[in-house]
Amino acid sequence: MASGERLGRTDGSGPGFFLVLEGPEGAGKTTQARAVADYLRAAGRRVVLTREPGGTRLGDRLRDLLLAPVGGEGCAILPETEALLYAAARAEHVRRVVRPALAVGAVVVCDRFVDSSLAYQGGGQGLDLETLRGVQAFATGGLTPDLRVLLDLPVERGLARRLAEPDSVNRIDAAGVAFHRRVLAAYHALVAADPDGWAVVGADRPPEDVAADVRAAVASRLPVGGVAEDVASGGDRAR
Repeated sequence: MASGERLGRTDGSGPGFFLVLEGPEGAGKTTQARAVADYLRAAGRRVVLTREPGGTRLGDRLRDLLLAPVGGEGCAILPETEALLYAAARAEHVRRVVRPALAVGAVVVCDRFVDSSLAYQGGGQGLDLETLRGVQAFATGGLTPDLRVLLDLPVERGLARRLAEPDSVNRIDAAGVAFHRRVLAAYHALVAADPDGWAVVGADRPPEDVAADVRAAVASRLPVGGVAEDVASGGDRAR
């Protein structure tokens, strides 16, 4: 499906632009999401910077459960339960934050979206991809990003970055190298299946070099201009 044919532009979600950053652990998604949001604001675009799971009050509570720190009070979660919890957080996020922002013409910059579930619960946990796609379609109403940027780097490098900050290590970080290799392989398969929907940026470089390539990928799809303004939607805060 080519970029101009994305459901996000044909299902009544509005004239905005939906940008998602994806990738394995330690790829620098949060850093790059902030950097590209700053770039777009400076270029005159209205921007909502958000993340998954999270972005709403309920989503943040589910995030605390799903990404509980190692050694904390979190509990073991079955793969099927995990998938449904992510979908629940996503349904709230899309309805309360993403769609309202798109409807008023904002650029939504999101740290993770549907493809994270396909890569982690599908590729990593081995759940059926078509079943997951059905759950995600229900949760999002078929909303599809205009552009996904995969921040790509070797699993070992990404985990080394995460494990260098032991206080922030969560249950996903601790899932093991084999799990994370399956996740990365799933991302590569998703890109191969829809190359027009993705830009792949090597993330094993200085952050400023990665940011320059992310900006170039976005600029190739999104005209800039207009009045810079942050948009809060649906009664929940936008990050």
